[in-house]
Amino acid sequence: MTTAHLGMPSFPAAAREALRDGVLRANLRHATHTIRDKRTRAVAELADWDRLRAAGAAVKDHTLRHLDHYLLQLEAAVTAAGGTVHWAVDADEANRIVTELVRATGEREVVKVKSMATQEIGLNEALEAAGITAYETDLAELIVQLGHDRPSHILVPAIHRNRAEIRDIFRTEMGRWGRPAPDGLGDDPRELAEAARLHLREKFLRAKVAVSGANFMVAETGTMVVLESEGNGRMCLTLPETLISVVGIEKVVPTFRDLEIFLQTLPRSSTAERMNPYTTMWTGLGPARGADGDGPAAFHLVLLDNGRTDTLADDTGRQALRCIRCSACLNVCPVYERAGGHAYGSVYPGPIGAVLSPQLRGTGSEIDASLPYASTLCGACYEVCPVAIDIPEILVHLRERVVQGGPVTRDGIRVRIRPTHGHTAERAAMRAARLLLDRPAALRAGERLLARARRLAPRRLPGPGRAWTDTRDLPDVPAESFRDWWTRERGTPQ
Repeated sequence: MTTAHLGMPSFPAAAREALRDGVLRANLRHATHTIRDKRTRAVAELADWDRLRAAGAAVKDHTLRHLDHYLLQLEAAVTAAGGTVHWAVDADEANRIVTELVRATGEREVVKVKSMATQEIGLNEALEAAGITAYETDLAELIVQLGHDRPSHILVPAIHRNRAEIRDIFRTEMGRWGRPAPDGLGDDPRELAEAARLHLREKFLRAKVAVSGANFMVAETGTMVVLESEGNGRMCLTLPETLISVVGIEKVVPTFRDLEIFLQTLPRSSTAERMNPYTTMWTGLGPARGADGDGPAAFHLVLLDNGRTDTLADDTGRQALRCIRCSACLNVCPVYERAGGHAYGSVYPGPIGAVLSPQLRGTGSEIDASLPYASTLCGACYEVCPVAIDIPEILVHLRERVVQGGPVTRDGIRVRIRPTHGHTAERAAMRAARLLLDRPAALRAGERLLARARRLAPRRLPGPGRAWTDTRDLPDVPAESFRDWWTRERGTPQ
């Protein structure tokens, strides 16, 4: 997995910098609280939400267990409908395929539907290196692109920007990318949306090639599904002559009927709507290709692996591949709310990014080794996940991998990785705890000694423990151990 953010500092260092930005924290707090409050009300409308959640998880798990079968079925269905399927093992291969497909059309511009997969592989940068300009058409992605910025949220990539900042970006940058912002543009949301609409309209009408992702792919029919709220996706999926969709292999579902579950859970969990304003489906030659020639004349589907097969080989970590990119976990996460998305060093921020990125990219870099620790393990992410991904369980699993090393799958090969540098003290502490807990007599003696010396207990730990107490208070040592209390109150245990 490639990303524009490799080389970033570890999450604690990046988060510490973000915490100094009062405007960022205010923007995030307002946006996440608003979204999650609306989501709570939308979910409460469904009496069978828990059953829908369980059904979504079951469909995803079944599909992942038989992914080889459903991907081949999907390929056959897309091909039979007139589309062309390409397989990309990693980001470089996917970028090469898309670049060659665009070059074959003779075009030097593409319009894009919001797509996490293309951000994951750095497609815009790869196209730029080949002399091809990619224009983002999602409003939030447009703000990020014009501001020479990076997305910080799965659903709302510009969540870290307020209206005044967006107005200034439009005034300064729009003219360099196309139609300039109207004179005297204010920060009223309607004015900003109208400026974006006018700016993008000329690109929609001119573009001959579009690039998209997909929320779901239906194996039995070869149907692609894109859910969006603004209509820019519909324009990209219908007007250009060539449509190229880059989609992660985990996005496949077996049957058209399975969509019934996700078309209820995804909108409520993401935008807090009963259904998305625009749900576009197409099979083969574009969403509107008919006898009159409407819609794209050529459709290419690029199926992206890029670490997903390796993730699938992990019995605990594979549940992260259930993710339907709703971003509900970000909106309830106390860590994300304070640190923002950029600190995660990945296009997948928040709790899901903390478990997905280290699996797709490995834990070899400083940022990826730190991501499993970017959580309080409060469990709020699991409670709101519409496909019941137990993110806290995966976080603990990945922490063990970082500290202890062990067997993992890399590029389809089972290898053993070494412990990550910097966790020697943690490993020593865990070994000492294991020795103590295996010896009840020593444990009892230690508890009594600690209780009697409680007045000497420091407020901060020395040495490697200093990092822990820099941000936490040490708990007070009780006057007696639980074992002694039980003996005194209930008598000697058998």
